[in-house]
Parts: sequence; C-alpha cells; structure tokens
Amino acid sequence: MLANLTPFLLHWAITAFGLWVASHVFKGLRFEGGGALVVAALLLGLANAVVRPLLVLLTLPLTLLTFGLFLLVINALVLMLVAALVRGFHLDGFWTAFWASIFMSLLSLVLGAFVLGGTPEYKIRTGPGLRGWV
Repeated sequence: MLANLTPFLLHWAITAFGLWVASHVFKGLRFEGGGALVVAALLLGLANAVVRPLLVLLTLPLTLLTFGLFLLVINALVLMLVAALVRGFHLDGFWTAFWASIFMSLLSLVLGAFVLGGTPEYKIRTGPGLRGWV
C-alpha cells in the first residue's frame, strides 16, 4: 500500500511546487492561499490522468496535423479547466496558461528526474572531481 502511495505523494508535491513557482513567475497566475494550491495540484493531477487523454484522443487529427504542437494547447486548456473549478486559483487568460503549462512541464520534468531518481544512465554525478553526465 505504501509503495503506491509514496510516488503519488511525490508527484503531488512536485505538481504543487511547480504551481507555486509558476505563480511567482507569471503575474497572471495566482492563488489566494495554500489550500487552493494543494487542491489545484490534486485536481491538476486528476485532470491530467483522466481529461487530458480524452482530449488528446478527440483532437488526434489536429495533433497529427500540427506535429504534436497542439498538445501544448491541450495542456493550457487543462490548466484553465482546473482554474475554473478551484476557488482561489486565478488564471488571467489562455496565453498565461499556455506559457505556465510549458514552464510547469519543464520544471516537473527536472524535479521528477532528481526527486524520483530518473534512470541510472541519465543520473548526474555530484561530488568533488566528477564532471558531466554518466
């Protein structure tokens, strides 16, 4: 049971941290309190697991036509959906959601690689005298 709970909590924390950092980077994205941030992170994870795959499937021709770039629009729309559902989470418009979703994806990718360990062939060696990627 705990083996499944730990990765879930780590992903939730990474998503919450990404939302928090994005709220400081983008002035059009803000939270009224910590509760809204935590609920938004949980709902964003749920929306990415349930709603996003449905949107990807429904817009597959458009996604293929744009060589996958339409997925960036889907990410922004999912973020806007979460902002519409969570009281205390404000998002000023599509372009703020677009750039914030790209920023959060990259931040989550980097944090996930460090926190969740990544794969052994891509770990960064840290320590005196060690340089570069393994």
